[in-house]
Amino acid sequence: MIIFMAFLTDASIEFLLRFSRAGKTTSYGGLMGDAFGKYGRIFLQICVLVNNIGVLIVYMIIIGDVLSGTSSSGVHHSGVLEGWFGEHWWNGRTFVLLVTTLGIFSPLACFKRIDSLRFTSALSVALAVVFLVIAVGIAIIKLISGTIMMPRLLPDVTELTSFWKLFTVVPVLVTAYICHYNVHSIENELEDSTQIRPVVRSALGLCSSIYIMISVFGFLLFGNGTLDDVLANFDTDLGIPYSALLNDTVRFSYVAHLMLVFPVVFYPLRLNMDGLLFPSARPLVLSNTRFACITAGLIVVIFSGANFIPSIWDAFQFTGATAAVCLGFIFPAAVTLRDHHFIATKKDKILALFMIVLAVFSNAIAIYSDAYALFKKNSGHRA
Repeated sequence: MIIFMAFLTDASIEFLLRFSRAGKTTSYGGLMGDAFGKYGRIFLQICVLVNNIGVLIVYMIIIGDVLSGTSSSGVHHSGVLEGWFGEHWWNGRTFVLLVTTLGIFSPLACFKRIDSLRFTSALSVALAVVFLVIAVGIAIIKLISGTIMMPRLLPDVTELTSFWKLFTVVPVLVTAYICHYNVHSIENELEDSTQIRPVVRSALGLCSSIYIMISVFGFLLFGNGTLDDVLANFDTDLGIPYSALLNDTVRFSYVAHLMLVFPVVFYPLRLNMDGLLFPSARPLVLSNTRFACITAGLIVVIFSGANFIPSIWDAFQFTGATAAVCLGFIFPAAVTLRDHHFIATKKDKILALFMIVLAVFSNAIAIYSDAYALFKKNSGHRA
């Protein structure tokens, strides 16, 4: 599924770039405006807002889980700060997120060009690799020592509801590959814009490798006890020397990775918010007041969301099944089918149609399954 989604993402980004060149547009919004007019552009901007706010709330929730702890199914998983210093007001979730927002997110969100984030972005990839190498190393050591139990190889499908529940992974996979809103910004800032295809392909290859390895080795390590947020699993004794140190290193490296990725996702969010509110104003980088107000407003919204939404699963499911799937697959496919400049081949149109049908079908089932589970949970609480 991960490899299949990578190929599908590559095809959808190729559609974006090809049709942008044909229409001489330099942004995703411009492309949607060229194909579908003003309302196409506005719909895209709304989807970027919903998706990116959702993703950034998820990042904050994970940072809160790792540093301050989380409870799942009545079991409390202690956070790194809680484990070191015990429970105090200053290592509670809200205060930790407030310090992170003011001390790290706000300064990083103030850069006006995306290439200013190239070093923090490279460091974030290195930190994700550190997390991966440690997790893989622990799993291999435990495999050699024979302390890993044989994990379940197939899903536990006992009735129709549990079969539909399998589709709830689709929004997560979709969200994992959404980078479409940054492709034009990066292409515009490259010295040689023809390099964008190799850039996209190498990024997809790197991400796919990390996703496959962490999912395989993470599931090997924790089996049926694997949580939605696998970082929360790294709070137990792993049964190897220096377990506590390795646990903290894994969790800290990934939290630092998320902190450094935050501004890369925030950049297009601010750009699209400005385009939605002030469509005919001068460029955002030329107005410091507008830049500061939009940045501050969005950070407040994300911080509030992270404190009120209980779990990453809730946020991922509904943004991933709606806005993310539109940005990643439905919009590029719709532009191809519209074929405003008559450059689409028959193969392009068949692939575009396949993308739309697959996206709508799988995500409709995911939304139904999530809404049904949520409704059942709420009625169970009332009973």
